[in-house]
Amino acid sequence: MLNILVTGSNGQLGSEIKELARDDGTKIPIPNKFFFTNKNSLDITDLDAIYEFVEQNSIHVIINCAAYTAVDKAEIDESNANAINHLAVRNLALISKEKKIKLIHISTDYVFDGKNYKPYMEDDTTHPQSVYGKTKQNGEKAVREINPKNSIIIRTSWVYSCYGTNFVRTMLRLGKERDSLGVIYDQIGTPTYARDLAKTILEIFPKIDNDIVDIYNYSNEGVLSWYDFAKEIMRMAKLKCKLNPIETKEYPTPALRPHYSLLNKSKIKKDFGIVIPYWKDSLDECLKKMGERK
Repeated sequence: MLNILVTGSNGQLGSEIKELARDDGTKIPIPNKFFFTNKNSLDITDLDAIYEFVEQNSIHVIINCAAYTAVDKAEIDESNANAINHLAVRNLALISKEKKIKLIHISTDYVFDGKNYKPYMEDDTTHPQSVYGKTKQNGEKAVREINPKNSIIIRTSWVYSCYGTNFVRTMLRLGKERDSLGVIYDQIGTPTYARDLAKTILEIFPKIDNDIVDIYNYSNEGVLSWYDFAKEIMRMAKLKCKLNPIETKEYPTPALRPHYSLLNKSKIKKDFGIVIPYWKDSLDECLKKMGERK
């Protein structure tokens, strides 16, 4: 049996892992003991605190779901964003290397500048355009430089779930409150249902066997804009709200978003033999779970 530490367990991905870990109806073999922590129960910016927790609980695997994800707020709160997205990640990598712990760290498409013309490969040059993206890039760099054995970085995009604050939940709320809504059509990518990513992490972590930290991309299959995504949410939920496609410049935000953030997932599919669900199928599943599929 393995002892697995999951940080950021109250977030979208952490919550999905937590649910899967206690769901005996899943096909995922989980003869393991999970330790689910949040910022109140374990401060990952404190190296000594992590070390003590790892020692006391004989941790074998760390799944780092903790992140500072307030993209716009990060523009004026760089210190806290850096502490969580970079320095805390460095702490986890240092301890993972020393204690021979397997580390799975979650990163983001925001490490890219969004100016590509084809789906990003894992070895494409990173060039973040926001504080959030830069701090996540620095977290990646720390893991790769420290290089704990049997560890990986997973980049993902447009994450949503039944939990937390995300695009799907926001569209459902606004779709019920408003008659019409403007949604950006010139940012292209693919949503990621956090439950699909959680299942993938639990499926692949026993198979990770590498001497050098590797990077993988993961999102659902398909290509769409935020406008397309919103249209499908409204259709599936049978909401009457009229959606108007708008350009990014019509909805200015403090942080720049990538205009193009498609991720090539061929590497993770090949190396681990996984099948990634199509985005509409996953959205359908999520809305049914939320009781919003009409």
